[in-house]
Amino acid sequence: MSLLQLVDIDLAYAGNRVVKSLSLSLEKGSIGCLLGPSGCGKTTVLRCIAGFEPVSAGEILLDGAVVSRKGYNLAPERRRVGMVFQDYALFPHLTVAENIAFGLRDRGRDEKRDRVDELLALVGLGTQGNKYPHEMSGGQQQRVALARALAPAPSLLLLDEPFSNLDVELRERLSHEVRDIIKATGTTAILVTHDQHEAFAVADEIGIMHEGRIQQWDTPYNLYHRPQNRFVADFIGQGVFLPGMVLNDGRVQVEIGTLRSDVPIECTTSCDNCERNCSLDVLLRPDDVVHDDASPMRGEVVHKAFRGADILYTLKLASGAKVLSLVPSHHNHAIGERIGIRLDVDHVVTFRGSEAGAGTLQLVQLPG
Repeated sequence: MSLLQLVDIDLAYAGNRVVKSLSLSLEKGSIGCLLGPSGCGKTTVLRCIAGFEPVSAGEILLDGAVVSRKGYNLAPERRRVGMVFQDYALFPHLTVAENIAFGLRDRGRDEKRDRVDELLALVGLGTQGNKYPHEMSGGQQQRVALARALAPAPSLLLLDEPFSNLDVELRERLSHEVRDIIKATGTTAILVTHDQHEAFAVADEIGIMHEGRIQQWDTPYNLYHRPQNRFVADFIGQGVFLPGMVLNDGRVQVEIGTLRSDVPIECTTSCDNCERNCSLDVLLRPDDVVHDDASPMRGEVVHKAFRGADILYTLKLASGAKVLSLVPSHHNHAIGERIGIRLDVDHVVTFRGSEAGAGTLQLVQLPG
């Protein structure tokens, strides 16, 4: 059952629509994410869900009840929504325990103490309740903010760029910890971020936002392997587009080889099935291009990025087109070296203009 539903919501400032006919649904116990570049409207949507901004069209429902529509906006404190802000917004004059207990003013003293102790243990700060926020690291403050938001057992937890003030290594570790904490409480949550690594680490479902609209609401796997449009394909992960040509029977040929799709490859807006010699662009991810010394197909190393266990190579093909290849780092090749490559693809994604089609693929070896 859906706990959160947004149905065709709009929000405009001085006649400028910053959220446009946006819809999404989030099941109880799930973690969703709004992911997109700065200025796409994702934080505005979060503020609408919290009740800080009224919608100008559409509806927001929590647990089946309308909390926002044009002319009606249920007060934030009546929505049973918790929020973790970008700057944590902890009270500097209160201890960690007092910060967590702030939303429990209607509870008895013993019940309040037990709840605070429970949450301190849950976020790994069991012995730190008497400290003040300035005595804690950024990662610890983030956990305190999370514990405070969870203390009243909200129906929905909102997190606005919660890791943006942390260094990269701590951000990666805490994103996994935060997911575990939210899942342990069974809380439904929605995260806003511009960082796809955070989104993938925390969320069950992700909505890619662009210019006030959700371009695709899907699992991380489908966003990466089955992007519905070119914007999503460009925004998620890394990849390049190679020119391709449809042969027949769902086969498309690119410079490196020939790929077969089990569904029609839709490369134009005017046809259901592409004809022979129809041209299109094929999306290739770094994990689609495999280093293989035995392959006759060669690419020239023009750039390399060492990533510890892997090296990301940029390879120039005979035509001058470039592809990316993620290779185990013990295969350390020099700039200018020509290395063997082949395709190993599980999904084909093709584009013609703004249209896209996706299907499961197997490599078809070229004759000879």
